[in-house]
Amino acid sequence: MIRSMTAFARQERKTPWGVLCWELRSVNHRYLELSLRLPEEFRALETRVREAIGARLRRGKVEGTLRFQPVAAAQAEFSLNEDLLRRLLEVTGRIEGMMENPARTRPIDLLRWPDVLQAEERDLGRLQAEAMDLLDGTLGELVETRGREGGMIRDLILQRCRDIRQQVELVRGQLPAILDAQRRKLTGRLEELELKFDTSRLEQELVYLAQKMDVQEELDRLLVHLEEVERVLKQDEPVGRRLDFLMQEFNREANTLGSKSVDAATTRASVEMKVVIEQMREQIQNIE
Repeated sequence: MIRSMTAFARQERKTPWGVLCWELRSVNHRYLELSLRLPEEFRALETRVREAIGARLRRGKVEGTLRFQPVAAAQAEFSLNEDLLRRLLEVTGRIEGMMENPARTRPIDLLRWPDVLQAEERDLGRLQAEAMDLLDGTLGELVETRGREGGMIRDLILQRCRDIRQQVELVRGQLPAILDAQRRKLTGRLEELELKFDTSRLEQELVYLAQKMDVQEELDRLLVHLEEVERVLKQDEPVGRRLDFLMQEFNREANTLGSKSVDAATTRASVEMKVVIEQMREQIQNIE
């Protein structure tokens, strides 16, 4: 499957300790380049995150951001330190016994004492496991998005291949007429000058001219490259670099075709091919 290198994915999950959110965005790049932003309590996961992304992606500049929003204090689970509370009650009772008119000890005063009321501690191991599981789901969404866009790019490239094939067949079909036109043009010039010419020598010149303007090899190679592009597009692996190399070969043949051109139709076909090849090359720059 052809995959694009441009995509975005975002997923979030609620946990007992707060909300986790992964955002992944990728753009085209020659190699796989990762840029990660993790909260302090998740720094230890960086190596595992890099390995997880590298196992699913081969190329692209990928930015990964993990956000963690802890639960608000009003929503947190609390536990009562009963041992400490008993000691506080014992001490306050002794103090009240020493006083003539002691004020009544209020529960809220005891709760203000440090460590009497304790928020539930985070289970960092489980929280990190949740983050990695959420990353796996977000990566799956990113890969799926890259695949959908890659399918559209594949269709565009195949259409461009059909355009090039049409130009190749157009030029191939015109070659006999082009050669005949050159023959008539040369003999016409000689007749205008009222010069006597050796028919056999004229035929030799025409043969030389036909060899010079022969583009059959270039047309054949263009068709071979088209078949290779169509074959590569069916592979289920990163193929961007291979396709980029094929675009260089396409461009070389189109340039040679233009340099050998002796008529406007072939020149137009060469120019049209180069335009289409450039369009293909721009699309391929975004393929993994």
